[in-house]
Amino acid sequence: MDGNNNATTRNNVGRNAYVGSPIKRLEDLRLLPGRGRFVDDIRRDNLLHAVILRSPIGHGLIKSIDTSQAENLPGVHTIITAADMGAEIPLVPLRLMPMEELEPLGQPVIAQEKVRYVGEALAVVLANNPAIGEDALSQIFVEIDPIEAVANRHDAVAKNSLLFDDWGSNKAITYRASKGEVGNVFEEADFVRRERFATQRHLALPMEPRGILAEWDAKEERMIVEGAAKVPFPNRKILAAMMDIPIESIDLIESDVGGGFGARGEFFAEDFLIPFAARFVGRPVKWIEDRRDHLLTTGHAREMDCEIEIACNNDGTILGLRGEVWVDAGAYYRTNGTISPRNVAQFMSGPYRVPTVDIQSHVMLTNKAPIGTYRGPGRFETDFFRERFFDLVAGELGIDPVEFRRRNLVAEQDMPYAIATIQPVERKEQFDSGDYHMVLDRCLGAFGWAEKEKLRGQMIDGVYHGLAVGCFIEGGAAGPSENAKMVLQHDGSVNVYVGSTAVGQGVLTVLTQIAADALELPIDQINLLHGSTPFVSDGFGSYHSRSTVMGGSAILLAAEKLHTHICEAAADRFGCAVAGINLVDGEVSNSDGNSCGLGELAGLVPEVEETFHNHTHTYAYGTAAAHVTVDPSTGEVALIDLLMVEDVGKIVNPLTLQGQAIGAMVQGLGGAFLEHMIYDEQAQVVTGTLADYLAPQSMNFPNIRAIMLEEKPSPVSPLGTKGGGEGGILPMGGLMANAIASALSSFGVQPNQLPLSPGYVWDLIAAARSRQ
Repeated sequence: MDGNNNATTRNNVGRNAYVGSPIKRLEDLRLLPGRGRFVDDIRRDNLLHAVILRSPIGHGLIKSIDTSQAENLPGVHTIITAADMGAEIPLVPLRLMPMEELEPLGQPVIAQEKVRYVGEALAVVLANNPAIGEDALSQIFVEIDPIEAVANRHDAVAKNSLLFDDWGSNKAITYRASKGEVGNVFEEADFVRRERFATQRHLALPMEPRGILAEWDAKEERMIVEGAAKVPFPNRKILAAMMDIPIESIDLIESDVGGGFGARGEFFAEDFLIPFAARFVGRPVKWIEDRRDHLLTTGHAREMDCEIEIACNNDGTILGLRGEVWVDAGAYYRTNGTISPRNVAQFMSGPYRVPTVDIQSHVMLTNKAPIGTYRGPGRFETDFFRERFFDLVAGELGIDPVEFRRRNLVAEQDMPYAIATIQPVERKEQFDSGDYHMVLDRCLGAFGWAEKEKLRGQMIDGVYHGLAVGCFIEGGAAGPSENAKMVLQHDGSVNVYVGSTAVGQGVLTVLTQIAADALELPIDQINLLHGSTPFVSDGFGSYHSRSTVMGGSAILLAAEKLHTHICEAAADRFGCAVAGINLVDGEVSNSDGNSCGLGELAGLVPEVEETFHNHTHTYAYGTAAAHVTVDPSTGEVALIDLLMVEDVGKIVNPLTLQGQAIGAMVQGLGGAFLEHMIYDEQAQVVTGTLADYLAPQSMNFPNIRAIMLEEKPSPVSPLGTKGGGEGGILPMGGLMANAIASALSSFGVQPNQLPLSPGYVWDLIAAARSRQ
């Protein structure tokens, strides 16, 4: 089936009506009592533990690595360096939309001649336990000649130091998002304004860091890797190519995962190093990332600044957006590092009618950890730039910020609505369905905007009150396909295998609900197994809010085929026409009174596997509103009320979706107020522990609400569902900055960068007072 054809199946929602019910998470029956199976829980005989020596400097030439003393320590088995891998060190590839011309900027799995960021792998110690391996690191002597560090995107242009000498510059690529003809739009507009904004580097920070356990079966020439997450099937293809092993000789086995958020599960250097080590020594090898390694090396995100310009009529109608964004991509272009630089340009217009767009996104190389994706990649940043800008523009035009947005939102009758096309990859996008004005009004009403509006800028009990509103769109359902397989069991249950993976989003529960309805079976007769490569012939995993749309749609197709086979087998058994067969609650019958249990047909019904194809994204959409107070004596911001309203087309499970929404909102608030990965001028990491890197806690933001709607189903998905796991994070930066500006309007404070720390807000207040 092709999702672009808006195809439907026999039974989008079956008679059981599990879809739409607030069923408690099925996986929690195992996880909450502590019966999860995380990668560090896995034990193997003859196991070795890997510990990785990492570069202590950000930029330099490797002169020597002496491992002799470390190799003589009791309990140390082997130490692997680039010298053990041959002349050509494999590079970590780009997974999504790779470009051949960018391959020279890929990250070597282990440094050979040059290091380009603090934390880059230099050697892998294999020892009897992690403590021995850690001790051995101090006995490895590395000589590195420092090179002038490129500490930020300004250094990338101003300094003569190049990360890649043969590349000739520190600019990797420029993406360009365009729509319409800019022509004289800006010269002829009633109103034009240009502003600069910036977002800070931070990262996903899942509760559980990464982990891998690899086993090489030399006799069978087979590699088994435990700890796979997010995208096992694409990673298997990458590993097979890098290790020169047939793809069918590699199994990636999914374990339980303590969160992913875009970062965990991508193919990093360790995803090659640990399987390589297992084959090198002929023993199982486990590597568990510690928190410092995670902070130093796992994909970073969000560090961008921009200069953008808007053209409007005097009534606030937007005529055009243009400008430039500079993305600090770190030292290499790896995994999915292309995504945020593209998204920040393509989605700058957000859910608004903007007839002309010309945004360039320059990707700059620096001596920092390479970027990847983090929940809402590029869209958190572009939402901050746009929504902050819109409040400034509305203020200068004398238009209420709510009214400014209302006048420019895409109208329902304009759907599907095309946005800017991104080059050089020629990626076109269009919004599928929605009533953006309705959601704006629902949010304002539920928030009590009219009653609270009088508080804007008022000082009460020593603090200033501020309000803000912001609108967003959330892309989801990334293609190209997803697979599902079904096997009827002799006990009458059905094993359902899917390529979608579990990264904490409740995929077991949601996909089980869809399968139970599609097969018209009680939910306890569905055994859902997900993610591991032996389960289905192919798959694409869980990212870009795709599991429900893509995995759920594949289940519908497989259920349709299995239902057909069941009816055919029953018809043969009863000697009747297929049309006369009924399947109800696991019992098969016909109008003549013949019946049998579903399990009695198990040997007669073949397994089925189906693939759902889709190349069109879904777009959920929403509005958020916030009420904050600001203490002018400290710069401290308190969140009094925060509401997000989002329409996701069709809700499969309100409970799991609510959890996704609230969690995303908290992560967005962390990015708005707290989280900051800081490097100094020598490209040394300043915030390398959780004592320095501030993450949100439950007490930071207690007053959070989310209302999830199902008003406008997607024509892309047979169920009408849209991706809904990332929306809550997107508007938080712009929303909080605008609420602070509203509170401090009497000072003229205009925060144009993140994070909105108390120190930064206090500095803005102090600067405003000095001007008065």
